[in-house]
Parts: sequence; C-alpha cells; structure tokens
Amino acid sequence: MLIKETQAVLNQRMDEVLRPLGLSVSQYACLRNLHEEPGITGSELARRTFVSRQSMNVLVQGLERHGLVERAPEPGPRRERGAMLTHAATEILARADNAVSDVVGAMTEHLGQEQRNELHALLSACRDALARESSR
Repeated sequence: MLIKETQAVLNQRMDEVLRPLGLSVSQYACLRNLHEEPGITGSELARRTFVSRQSMNVLVQGLERHGLVERAPEPGPRRERGAMLTHAATEILARADNAVSDVVGAMTEHLGQEQRNELHALLSACRDALARESSR
C-alpha cells in the first residue's frame, strides 16, 4: 500500500508541474518512451505506460494533432505504425524532464546517494520477483 500511496502522490506532483507545459503524466510518459525508442509501436507504448492500447491510440492521436508526434509513413493501419517525436516535442520534453527531475529530487532530497541506490535496487528486485512469478 505504501508503494501505491507514494506513486499516487508522485503522479499528482508530476501532473502539477506538467500541466503548465500542456502535458499529462501519460503524455509525458509517451513522449519519454518515444524519445528513448523512436518508432516504437502503440502496443509497446501502451505496455510501457500502463494504459490500454485503445487509450494509447487516442493519446498518440492527440499528440499528433498538437504537432508533437508523427507516425511513420509506411503503409498499413495508422495505429500499427511507429511514432516519432517532432522537433517541438523534443523541446517540450526537455522542459518536462527538468520539471519531473525537480519533483523526483524533492522526493529523494532527504536520502543520501547510498540510500537512493539501495532504494532503486530494492524496488527493482521487488519488480523482478513479481515479473518472474507472473511468467510461471
């Protein structure tokens, strides 16, 4: 429960700093993933951002209308085509990254570097254990 409560407050704080940039947390996560892996499909984006494929398709369409995302030109259904960031998205993403970094910094400012490293390792181990359990 503590992890979920922390995630909820983190999401709220991220929303507060992203809203003035015209982004939601889901849109930010989408742009971040597209920056890290241009051309990724909507299905993979949905998995990585914890939304349904249908929701991701609507989200990407909205980003496309705002000139932040463009789809690959290859033939086939639009939602199956990979998406890429536009120049405008790259600029907004840099500002969003700074804002989110400030939120994360505030969240961990009372932890030393060793504690941050340990927290990262412990949360990764918990995630990996649950992932292994679900693949059985």
